[in-house]
Amino acid sequence: MALCAIGEVMTDFGCWPNNPVGFVQKFYGIGLAFIGGIALIGIIIGGYTIMTSQGDQQRLRSGKSWIFYSAGGLLLAIFGYVLIETIAGDILKIPGFS
Repeated sequence: MALCAIGEVMTDFGCWPNNPVGFVQKFYGIGLAFIGGIALIGIIIGGYTIMTSQGDQQRLRSGKSWIFYSAGGLLLAIFGYVLIETIAGDILKIPGFS
């Protein structure tokens, strides 16, 4: 059994911070990784749909939509993280954000 650092608590999912700021930072990092994986799958599906469209305009538009919305969702998640870090860390000076 591994020991957690000071300020962390052992759970079934590993060591997690017991303060709200640390918890949100760790959880958001895991969430961004999950969103990135989903976006990658969406881009692969879109590329596959485009490659197998055989000139069908409807399937071509569908593939482009998969790629566009996957990339857009990923960018929205990343810029949301940057915006939160900027507002909480640089403007409001909330402890734990930097």
